[in-house]
Parts: sequence; structure tokens; C-alpha cells
Amino acid sequence: MINKKLESIRKKLDNLDNHFLSLIKKRTLLVNQVLLTKKFKNQIVDKKRIKKILANIKSKSIKKNIDVKITNEIWKSMIRAYIKYEFRKFKK
Repeated sequence: MINKKLESIRKKLDNLDNHFLSLIKKRTLLVNQVLLTKKFKNQIVDKKRIKKILANIKSKSIKKNIDVKITNEIWKSMIRAYIKYEFRKFKK
């Protein structure tokens, strides 16, 4: 049997996951808007932008005392997922 404390923590994690889903929905809507501005598939991957995003996340992670390896891995994964999404959705 799972103890009460663990159950309580897992409930909080589930709640946070629901917030993440809402944020992902909002981010996806914004990515859709960005995608509408792109005329060519080769505009989907912007290496300078990716480098800037990752540097920004690293800096903010350090300031907020969050493990940089965790945030870097999460953002790289998210960026990869959205790049794949943009290629799937690209219509022009």
C-alpha cells in the first residue's frame, strides 16, 4: 500500500502535469502562428534562435537554482518535438 505522504506528493505532481498541458496548448497555438509566417520549409529550423533559447534557459535556471541539465534536456526535447510538429503541419 502506498503511504499517504507519497500519495499526496503524486497528487501534486498530477496537478502540475495538468498545468503543463495547458501551457503546452498555449505554446502550440503560438507555434501555429509562427508557422503561418514561414514561406519555406528551410525556415523551420533556426539554429541561432535555438542557441539563444537554450542559453537563456541556462541563465534563468542558474538564477532560479534549478538543475541546468534537467532544463536543458527538457527544452532540447521540446524544441525537437515542435520542429517535428512544424514539419508535419507545414502547408506551403
